[in-house]
Amino acid sequence: MGETEQRPTAGSRLGAQENAGISTLEHGQKPPLIPPGKLISIKIQMLDDTQETFEVPQRAPGKVLHDAVCNHLNLVEGDYFGLEFPDHKKMMVWLDLLKPVMKQIRRPKHVVVKFVVKFFPPDHAQLQEELTRYLFALQVKQDLAQGRLTCNDTSTALLISHIVQSEIGDFDETIDREHLAKNKYIPQQEALEDKIMEFHRNHMGQTPAESDFQLLEIARRLEMYGIRLHPAKDREGTKINLAVANTGILVFQGHTKINAFNWAKVRKLSFKRKRFLIKLRPDVNSSFQDTLEFLMASRDFCKSFWKICVEHHAFFRLFEEPKPKPKPVLFSRGSSFRFSGRTQKQVLDYVKEGGHKKYSFSRKHSKIRSIRSLTAQPSEQHTEVPKQSSSFAYGDDSDAAAVQSCQQGKELKASMEDTGQHKSPSLKKSPKEGRKVDGAVVSAVEEEEEAATDRMQQNRPQSQQPSTGSLTGSPHLSELSINSQGGPSVANMSLSPNLSPDAKQSSPLISPLLNDPSCIRTEEEEEVKKKRFPTEKAYFIAKEVATTERTYLKDLEVITSWFQSAVSKEDCMPETLKNLIFSNFEPLHKFHTGFLKEIEQRLALWEGRSNAHIKGGHQRIGDVMLKNIQSMKQLTIHLWKHDEILTELENGIKNSRKLETFCRDFELQKVCYLPLNTFLLRPLHRLMHYKQIMERLCKHYPPNHTDFRDSRAALAEITEMVAQLHGNMIKMENFQKLHELKKDLIGIDNLVIPGREFIRLGSLSKLSGKGLQQRMFFLFNDVLLYTSRGLTASNQFKVHGHLPLYGMTIEDSEEEWGVPHCLTLRGQQQSIIVAASTRAEMDKWIEDIQMAIDLAEKSSDPAPELLASSPPDNKSPDETTVDQESEDDLSASRTSLERQSPHRGNTTVHVCWHRNTSVSMIDFSIAVENQLSGNLLRKFKNSNGWQKLWVVFTNFCMFFYKSHQDNHPLASLPLLGYSLTIPSESENIHKDYVFKLHFKSHVYYFRAESEYTFERWMEVIRSATSSALRTRALSHREPHTY
Repeated sequence: MGETEQRPTAGSRLGAQENAGISTLEHGQKPPLIPPGKLISIKIQMLDDTQETFEVPQRAPGKVLHDAVCNHLNLVEGDYFGLEFPDHKKMMVWLDLLKPVMKQIRRPKHVVVKFVVKFFPPDHAQLQEELTRYLFALQVKQDLAQGRLTCNDTSTALLISHIVQSEIGDFDETIDREHLAKNKYIPQQEALEDKIMEFHRNHMGQTPAESDFQLLEIARRLEMYGIRLHPAKDREGTKINLAVANTGILVFQGHTKINAFNWAKVRKLSFKRKRFLIKLRPDVNSSFQDTLEFLMASRDFCKSFWKICVEHHAFFRLFEEPKPKPKPVLFSRGSSFRFSGRTQKQVLDYVKEGGHKKYSFSRKHSKIRSIRSLTAQPSEQHTEVPKQSSSFAYGDDSDAAAVQSCQQGKELKASMEDTGQHKSPSLKKSPKEGRKVDGAVVSAVEEEEEAATDRMQQNRPQSQQPSTGSLTGSPHLSELSINSQGGPSVANMSLSPNLSPDAKQSSPLISPLLNDPSCIRTEEEEEVKKKRFPTEKAYFIAKEVATTERTYLKDLEVITSWFQSAVSKEDCMPETLKNLIFSNFEPLHKFHTGFLKEIEQRLALWEGRSNAHIKGGHQRIGDVMLKNIQSMKQLTIHLWKHDEILTELENGIKNSRKLETFCRDFELQKVCYLPLNTFLLRPLHRLMHYKQIMERLCKHYPPNHTDFRDSRAALAEITEMVAQLHGNMIKMENFQKLHELKKDLIGIDNLVIPGREFIRLGSLSKLSGKGLQQRMFFLFNDVLLYTSRGLTASNQFKVHGHLPLYGMTIEDSEEEWGVPHCLTLRGQQQSIIVAASTRAEMDKWIEDIQMAIDLAEKSSDPAPELLASSPPDNKSPDETTVDQESEDDLSASRTSLERQSPHRGNTTVHVCWHRNTSVSMIDFSIAVENQLSGNLLRKFKNSNGWQKLWVVFTNFCMFFYKSHQDNHPLASLPLLGYSLTIPSESENIHKDYVFKLHFKSHVYYFRAESEYTFERWMEVIRSATSSALRTRALSHREPHTY
């Protein structure tokens, strides 16, 4: 190239051989002459942290500098990389390959340009050169160290173990410890060193090239792989992060992906000043099309992100470099920026054709010199390498993204399971050359400064596209499969642009968990799964033990890990209380960690994932349950202490304002998804779950089954434990519920007193001079409270009055007042008129109030006076000044759950208020028994694909996680008031084991994996969505004393 070819390059001075570089020119064309002039020196920081200086002419375009770096490295696949530098505003930007270097880097002496990976392909097998994979591995190493690539400890340790293998070779404990002491791959690495070495021990004989391959195989499944976050806000002002990937544009909250817009869905990208705009394609069933708007920090930030999106779209979606636009005659509108360079398809074709010379290279941090390339034996390497550590890389203990991330792995369906053919996608052409995939219409991404019109490119056939992403075409197919070569293996589909359960909503952030079109499952996957795993009912019962045990262990960690860690940082809890709590919970956590491991090992044997040749003896669970339940008896001493723990903690909160504030702040953390004192009851609740599971197992087994004897013995043991602790648990549940209600109420100081029992809470309308006004009622065994919800910072309910139950009578008043479902409660001092929302709600209240009145009549002592911090309202219903709340108080009752302030805005009390329903203590007790967790596929009313989620059902609510390893839920769905049904034929849900949840216009579909799990989910959810009338046995209980 002109003068540069006549000068010794940085690489040649170091003894590196020259190569032809990376040219984007067509055959027969000559490279343009480099403009003559003064040379400037540019410092480039490589991925191995070395710095090189390159000299280029002042007027040379950025491509000259980029080519010089690639020539120096002998890098053939240089198009995946870019040059990044801080501009005059200290904002990191990419070097434009078409603009002169000096116009972009104003002060080259003071700037260090970084050579980094710019485009991350969906499958690292598309990287043909060993050198390219080595540089990608260095980028992963760098992202780990900088905290950009986030994952859990297991995945982090696994990644580092492959880096260590490539640097020092096979495992040697002494060498490993010395190496890890000298090299810090992540902050706080010391805590993971044992796990790193444990993984490293499994990589014996693995070459550096194979380690790079394995490293990228694991990293590509992580959600944050190749992601650079760009801060923004949505239309409602919610802080989010935008990112761009090979599949399209992604939306994150923190480091959690909450939405994805595939390139096939995007019609146009533009920006106006600080606003970044995404125009989506119209839905196939309507002419509706939506434009999403995001606000960024400045116009420069917005334009920079827009440019990155343009480049990603062109690189991964186009067949060839887009042609430059003709210059306007008079004036121009919009940006002239375009992608410059080869597309991914061109790179793959160039490398596939060969003709370039292969060079050996040195790994800076490795003691082993690379002497061969994986591309020399693509079939052999791609068969052997990925299998080496798959047994622990993607199992239940690896990162959530490595197990269930649908961002890329699900769409690519990499052919790792096919032991016979493991070739790079670029080595095999699509069966149909020249086929149009996107309906022959391709979206153009362009800037829109004022009112640029839509300009569409019409020239992009996509038969052999190496990238993934949802395809558009036939609206009749609901699922999509993309093979590892990138071609469509089934058919095309159109993804709906609807972003939420309600198509009316315009913001993409209405719910933290939106429909992810990239999480589409295929029929082939379902068939493979059905053939691979057992189908008998006993297996799914055993699997329920494992899934619920995982959730229980996470609940224990809230106390033993998160709460203990927070307490240790604050001097707010007495040492005696600390010792009481943690000395009784830590043994439980340790025991159940081992218990879960045993269950998972048994399931692995049962499924054939381990020692598949062993049959029969491991297709049971009763022996494991019997062994561990017998061992659990030794922990009973700790379970008896939970009564004392709960009492002492509440007393400590009552006596210490500092401890009260600390516990309240801890409850606001995401990890504390339930009230804190609920976690203290979890060990007792878990015993009941074991009992129910063993009852189902014994009922399923015939008496002559090999597992029946152990199962029946385990049932007898756990039944004995539950019987011993049941009375204590009932007392603790009532005590916990009274303290929980106390936090929701203001205007009452002595709610928790000896002998008081909670019966029911719920929403009723109270008749006053102003008409019917919504009130929240709380029924106890001695008194009835009524409250209103005002505009308070804490979302608490203000007590307006109370009616002692002693001497109270109930009268039906529908005809007298002309109000449906109306009744009059006449006390000795006052009377009130209330109305329920339905006849069923009215019957529940009448039954519970009458029972409570009967108990109060039998009681020898009248109810104690409530000590109120504000005078209660004790006026009769016919006075016109009843309940002097402001109109703001009344309008507050109509606000949605989504607009609550963070503190105590989503408790059961608030859900009942908004759903206009009620819950009894009996319902709470049934909810404790009906807890469940496991994987479900979820689908919205207006979406096409099913999204796999880890779901925990407890406390009348479904909590959604990306995987069981996540520490806190991404979203929740309170089910009180929802209806549970089976989809009808008209809804076109042609799948097995699907149930439907709907409330007003909100509709959700959930899909279970088997008939047993489907029935279990229906059973537990029905307990929350419909509570039947029951005859209470409260009169037979002993009064509670504290």
